[in-house]
Amino acid sequence: MARAKGCKKTGGRKKGTPNKTTALLKDAILEAAQRAGSKAGIVGYLELQAKENPPAFMTLLGKVLPLQISNGDDALKISGVERGIVRAPGADRDG
Repeated sequence: MARAKGCKKTGGRKKGTPNKTTALLKDAILEAAQRAGSKAGIVGYLELQAKENPPAFMTLLGKVLPLQISNGDDALKISGVERGIVRAPGADRDG
């Protein structure tokens, strides 16, 4: 049922609070990673994924890295990432 325009919310979750299913799923994923890493835990599992599945690990890394890197008063804002093949300076171009 839709609220009338201008009516204030009176019930439900507070803004920003994940629903129970989302919270349970997140906890389960973290627990599975912890167990998969054995003694090294989550870090051990992520190290293994970085070695055995680099594309997926790099995708994950790109999602968790901050979009803005601060260096004192100056800030570097990352607006995009571009992949390409770069030839080393002085490399033989004929093959």
